[in-house]
This record gives sequence, C-alpha cells and structure tokens, in this order.
Amino acid sequence: MWSCGLFNGTAQGEEQLCQDLRLGLWVLSLLYLVAGVPVGLGYNALLVLVNLSSKSSMTMPDVYFVNMAVAGLVLSALAPVHLLGPPHTRWALWSLSSEAHVTLLILFNVASLVTMYSTALLSLDFYIERALPRTYMASVYNTRHVCGFVWGGALLTSFSSLLFYICSHVSSRVAECAKMQNTEAADAILVLIGYVVPGLAVLYALALISRIRKEDTPLDQDTGRLDPWVHKLLVATVCTQFGLWTPHYLSLLGHTVLVSQGKPVDGHYLGILHFAKDLSKFLAFSSSSVTPLLYRHINRNFPSKLRRLIKKMHCGLRRCSLDPSGVQPVMAQA
Repeated sequence: MWSCGLFNGTAQGEEQLCQDLRLGLWVLSLLYLVAGVPVGLGYNALLVLVNLSSKSSMTMPDVYFVNMAVAGLVLSALAPVHLLGPPHTRWALWSLSSEAHVTLLILFNVASLVTMYSTALLSLDFYIERALPRTYMASVYNTRHVCGFVWGGALLTSFSSLLFYICSHVSSRVAECAKMQNTEAADAILVLIGYVVPGLAVLYALALISRIRKEDTPLDQDTGRLDPWVHKLLVATVCTQFGLWTPHYLSLLGHTVLVSQGKPVDGHYLGILHFAKDLSKFLAFSSSSVTPLLYRHINRNFPSKLRRLIKKMHCGLRRCSLDPSGVQPVMAQA
C-alpha cells in the first residue's frame, strides 16, 4: 500500500526495507480482504438480524452492539476501496475522483465516530445500570434514542470537517475558504472529538465501575442487574476498539503536528508517515471484524437468540408446531 517513490535516491538498505514493508502490508491487506471482510460483513449482519428479530429480549448492551455492527458493515463495505485504491499508491486497482474520495472519507469518519461513541456510552450506561439497576436510566428505550443522537452527531461532525476538505480543492478566490485551505484542521477536529472526548469518558466510566466492583453491597444480589459476563464483554470491547483505533488517530495527530510546525519533511520521514497512516487504517478496518466475534463468543444469550431466528426462518409463513419440550410438563400433570 505504500509507494517507495519517496525513497528514490536513498541508500540501498532503506530502499529494500521499503519494499519489504510494502510487500508485508500488501499481503496483510489481501488476507484481510479475503478473510476479514467476509467475516465482518457476515457476523455484523448476523448480529443485527438476530437482535432485531427478538426486540423484546434486547438489553441495553445489545442496542449499542447493534449500533456498532451497523458501523462495522459500513467499514467492511469501504475496506476494499480504501485498501486497494488510495490515491498515493501505485498499484491501485482503480482510481477515484476527488468527490468520490471525499465521500468515502466522510463515511469512514462517520463509522469511526459512531464506533468510538457507542463504546464510550456503553461504558457509562453500564456504570449507571451497575449503580442504579432499578432506575431505568440505561433502559433499551433510552439507549435507542441515544444511538439516534450518536448517528446524527457523527454526521454533523463529519460534515463540518467536510468543509475543510472542500475548501482545499476550490479556488482561492472564495473568501470563505481562503483561511482554511488544508485538511489538518479537519484532522485536528476528528482527533479531539472522535478520540480524546470518548477516551476520557471511557476512562472515567471504568474508574467508577472498578470502584463499585470493590464494594460488596446488597444490590449485587438484585436479579434485575446485568449478567456478570457483560462486564467481561465491556472490557474486551473497550480494549479492542481503542487498541485498534488509537494508531489511526495518533497518525492523524502526528501529521497535523508536523504540518503545523511549518518545517519541510524529508522523504524518509514522509515515507514513514505514509506507511504509519496506511497501517493504522488497516488496523481500524480490522475492528469491524473483531468486535462482532467478541460479541458472538462472550454473549451467553446470543446462541439461544440465533436458534430462535433459525427456527423462525425455517418455519417461514407456516405456523410452527409446538416444542415437544414444552408439551411434556402438561401431559405429566394430566
């Protein structure tokens, strides 16, 4: 994915290193496109279908994971275009117009914001449900409305950043765009809103959750509380999402800092920066495949929901016969 043209005229060792890194990233990208993208599309779609087919049994974490699954579907659909056709690569399978490139970038940013804020809000609502299980502040009804605001806020944030990308391509005679003809301001906005804010929220929520878990109170025996495995799923999701998305936001921050200094970047460091951005974007796309797998293997209610969905699809429009296991107790009483 990384062009070695930036290293022309450098030492032979650096040129060979560049070729090796490029080949390694190329192999990883193809492996992800062959295996990761189908897994991401399949498991995210299955996660959405299973939960929407049994809305009555959905819990607060299920709503957030459905939200992340929809964002994962967007990321999985965008992965081939981003990984095989970025404008700086020489082996791209296709070329993109500036309008199409900006559109894909906006969709990527929206999915990124939805993923990060869903993770942060899941952490905060888990603490609320853990501390006050009977207040219904973190209910399914409220969570659905919160997720609607998350998507709306992600779109608004991305379109505000879109102005910077548009103004970097239009004529300098436009007075409104004369002061913002670079994309670094948009990257700075995304780093602040898309990473720093949800990161602080997650740290705050985890600190509160750890404090509650150390306290032994009568509320721990409340049957209305979330299942214990939800905490394991929360920790695994937070570590996965922030572990895979942190390199992407750090690369945006590094590029913004270098440009803001106004110093020219030589070919060596510019090549490293491009490679870091490509590798970080690859890790970000891989989150769309890892998260639904975590949900599938840690969520203990998922297998039963999946069996009900398969049975419903098998029955189709026909009325299903009663489950023999449910008829035996009646016969025994007779």
